[in-house]
Amino acid sequence: MFGLTINNKIKLYTMIFNTNNVIIKYVIIGWCILLFSGCTEKRIQTPYEKASYDLLNRLLPNHTDHFYFEESMDSLVEKDYFEISSENGKVVIKGNNAVSMSSGLYWYLKNYCNAQVSLNYNQLNLPEVLPIVSEKITIETPFEYRYLFNYCTYGYSMPWWDWEEWEKMIDYMAIQGVNMPLSIIGQEAVWLEVLTELGMSEKQINEFFVGSAHLPWGWMGNIDGVGGPLPKNWIKQRVVLQKKILARMRSLGMKPVLQGFTGHVPKSLKELYPESNIFQIHDWAGISGTWFLDPTDELFQKIGKLFIEKQTALFGTDHLYDADCFIEVDPPSNDPEFLKKVSQSVYQSMASADPEATWVIQGWFFFFRKDFWQPEQGRAFLNAIPKNKTIVLDLYGEKNPTWDKTEAFYGQPWVWNVICNEDQKVNMSGDLQTMQDNFQEAFQREGKNNLKGIGVIPEGIGFNPIIQEFIYEKAWKTENVDLNSWIGDYAQRRYNTKNQEAQKAWQNLLNTVYGRTRTMWSPLITTPRLLKVDQTKEDIRHVRKDFSISEEDPFAWDFDVNKFNETARMFLELAPELKENEAFRFDLTHIYRELMHAFSHRFIYDVSKAYHDKDLTALEKSENQLLKLLDDMEAITGTNENFMLGKWLEDAKDWGLTPEEKKYYEWNARTIITIWQPWKEGYLRDYAGKTWNGMFSGYYKPRWELFLNTLKESLKNNRPFDPSAYDKAVREIDFNWTHSNETYPTKPTGNVIEVSKRLEKDYQQYFNGKD
Repeated sequence: MFGLTINNKIKLYTMIFNTNNVIIKYVIIGWCILLFSGCTEKRIQTPYEKASYDLLNRLLPNHTDHFYFEESMDSLVEKDYFEISSENGKVVIKGNNAVSMSSGLYWYLKNYCNAQVSLNYNQLNLPEVLPIVSEKITIETPFEYRYLFNYCTYGYSMPWWDWEEWEKMIDYMAIQGVNMPLSIIGQEAVWLEVLTELGMSEKQINEFFVGSAHLPWGWMGNIDGVGGPLPKNWIKQRVVLQKKILARMRSLGMKPVLQGFTGHVPKSLKELYPESNIFQIHDWAGISGTWFLDPTDELFQKIGKLFIEKQTALFGTDHLYDADCFIEVDPPSNDPEFLKKVSQSVYQSMASADPEATWVIQGWFFFFRKDFWQPEQGRAFLNAIPKNKTIVLDLYGEKNPTWDKTEAFYGQPWVWNVICNEDQKVNMSGDLQTMQDNFQEAFQREGKNNLKGIGVIPEGIGFNPIIQEFIYEKAWKTENVDLNSWIGDYAQRRYNTKNQEAQKAWQNLLNTVYGRTRTMWSPLITTPRLLKVDQTKEDIRHVRKDFSISEEDPFAWDFDVNKFNETARMFLELAPELKENEAFRFDLTHIYRELMHAFSHRFIYDVSKAYHDKDLTALEKSENQLLKLLDDMEAITGTNENFMLGKWLEDAKDWGLTPEEKKYYEWNARTIITIWQPWKEGYLRDYAGKTWNGMFSGYYKPRWELFLNTLKESLKNNRPFDPSAYDKAVREIDFNWTHSNETYPTKPTGNVIEVSKRLEKDYQQYFNGKD
């Protein structure tokens, strides 16, 4: 009886059996027979129901007749929820919007069909007859918001995505329950209109805009002009893409977070408005400080209002605006009264254009600049915003939560998040146990107060889909889970197998790579250096370990490499059964890439020790093993399309409409993942380094060959190593590579099982103590 709610069915039955008029009774019965046999028109689908069916058709085109969606019209529903039941041979999914119904669909697929949808590959090999839901399931989320994305994701992972990739991503978000995604594509067009209306010239605007992959750091106020100017076609193309993205998100019931005005302005605006207080902030990552307009200045209100108006005209609004005035920089004054006026002014600039505005703030600065943001400053800043008119994002819940150091953000609504991945590091990492423990502490203490959401805010995505699966499941099921059991179920769904060895292999991953918060910043993919046997600390995001290799610690890595090697062998033994499973082939590539990477400290230590000992024979031996490692890293990453530099570069070039534009985008794509700042001297070199096929042969190996040859020449000629001359030479190599245009494979160039078997054979000597 699809098309009628249970209450309407009951009303019909009541009419039939309560009427005393026989003719009317038989007319009603006849009408019901026609209705229930499908001979009458089905009721018109609501927009959310249509969006749910459309998603189903994209995900499971051969099963669209097996599901029925029904939007709840209960106006008293306060929380998102879904219901799952079986009726007349169909799986009935009810919810209050399309995100809820899509989440219900995925809940059924996971728990009844042993299926999985991932960021890389889907496992949707469903049973011929879909399992019946014997008792209705009702699940409600306690969270108003389920957040996704970091500004950096738009630079490290998604700058070259087209609509096809975004469409898949939005479907994935919907089934995971995401309803509050950051959506900042197309900001350049808004700024172009705003700055033009303010009287700025095309030349002045071009000097302000940064490169296509660098745009997130421009909108966060960290840089001006770096990697620019932007092609005009890019601005037009991104408007078209953003409109498609927003339309799809909204059709599902998501509320995208757009941009708000932070005060970051072009330096040249000072020439047009000399009476306004436009000042330069301190340097960021070795780059000259950008320029900000004092939020208490009248011009701030004018620009803030104009920005929201122009943006709304282009893209509409859901009244959520991210504005991070001080994400990694300090305000010019720590006076609480000044900070109070700042936040009041920023919020007022939004509200003057949109009275329903809510200010979304990344709370990272409360941790990253904690010496500045003492309780007095933080309280003044946040309490000046009207209550419930801001949402604070606590970014680093798995490592450095901030809510418990700021009195839960001084009473304002907030969202608990994990970062999990910095710089789109190609790694396997994410401490699931710590994530669960930290989430439980936050939820138990603040779940009934101002904790309003949960989310994932990664700087890069695509290499640890288990993290998103784990966190967004907490959105619907907040209680603790037994992680060994949970990850075993994850393995079964991922490969559609009951093989106990697959479960054990993933449980071993839980006790190795998924028992660490993040990977270390590897010296293999940073500028080659001689290593001293001591502790060298970088900043709070990356701490380099002591590289001292010993019998007790032969790898000096951040997980048990011996145990991980055993785990890799377990996965390889699964190959005969799972060799055709795409997710398994991705995982096998990832695991052996991670295993090879774990030799980095050991082999580089051997090079450094041989040189310090002035042992040329040992140096040549260690040189050979290090260069072989680079070749083997190239080989294993070449077996899967997710680890290929060629795809990154070709995707970038695809945005170009002219040869000049294609060349520009390729240069920008090469720069962001290598020297970052497009000049020979730079502070962020290798910050976003990638262990990708093509990077080892084209970028990393030439650097290491130069370094090793320089060391050998030093020993042969009995001359000290000249770090200045070497550094100048290697920076020249790096810079030239960013301007080159050689092509790299975009499709797999080897068989992952065969390559893994060879690596297994070649490297066992290091685990058997025969090196």
